[in-house]
Amino acid sequence: MDMAINFPNLGIYLEHVGKTFHVFGIEIAYYGVAVVLGMMLGMGLVLREAKRLGQDTDRYWDMVMIGLVAGVIGARIYYVVFAWEIYRDNLLEIFNIRHGGLAIYGGIIGATIAVYVYSRVRKMKFSIMTDCIAPGLLLGQIIGRWGNFFNREAFGGYTDGIFAMQLPVSAVRENEITQTMWDHLVTVNGVDMIQVHPTFLYEGMWNLCVLIVLWLYRKHKKFNGEVFLLYLVGYGIGRAWIEGLRTDQLLLPVVGVPVSQILSVCLAVAAAAAIVCVRMKMKKKGQTQDVVEVKKE
Repeated sequence: MDMAINFPNLGIYLEHVGKTFHVFGIEIAYYGVAVVLGMMLGMGLVLREAKRLGQDTDRYWDMVMIGLVAGVIGARIYYVVFAWEIYRDNLLEIFNIRHGGLAIYGGIIGATIAVYVYSRVRKMKFSIMTDCIAPGLLLGQIIGRWGNFFNREAFGGYTDGIFAMQLPVSAVRENEITQTMWDHLVTVNGVDMIQVHPTFLYEGMWNLCVLIVLWLYRKHKKFNGEVFLLYLVGYGIGRAWIEGLRTDQLLLPVVGVPVSQILSVCLAVAAAAAIVCVRMKMKKKGQTQDVVEVKKE
């Protein structure tokens, strides 16, 4: 299997991009490294923000660890549910996440539920917690997306744009190759390659822009929870567009509509509506802001 990845319009040819490497005879997937690294750096950003807001970082350590576990479980469940045809004849494969198969929205849902339960048990302010989490969550997503690069997955349809990416046919799942890709098949150094949108890169670049906006705005928020709501708006808009490009979409049964695209639009609209409603309520009360920063829990 050829391991090359080519960006012809950028003049970048990567001759050997492995999916795994070995340490003391143990095979480690780059996908897993990217996900774990994203989690760790994201967790660091969450704790930094919690400290800035005067929160009890010890409790945030507990919350983040619980949220990470719940997020991975939620991400896997979400993917398996909407890609059941892959796993129904091999149930043990459900537990093998080294081959990919973690849906970000499932992770967000799972982690949010866990954080909400934790906040109720510990009597912490959920809205402040979500504002602390949003920047770290975005950073984790940005880094974690590179796992898709190493796995040659989560790409879009054919393109000849500036960021067009060429992948060996032998390195991708055949069911994700569209007829248009076959029609534009190219041969590079004797290897047949498809040319596609690097949607993992698009999402990473979009998320970086959203992260910068949130990071600059977080000190000027008008109410607790606004940063997280803005995250849902910003990420939702980008994901709705990017999901439409992908060829590995998880589809709603019967209707055949990309589930993540529908969810992105719904969450973005709901979050935007919530921001407008809260701000209107504040305006009626004559408030310029409604931010409560709890110094210690």
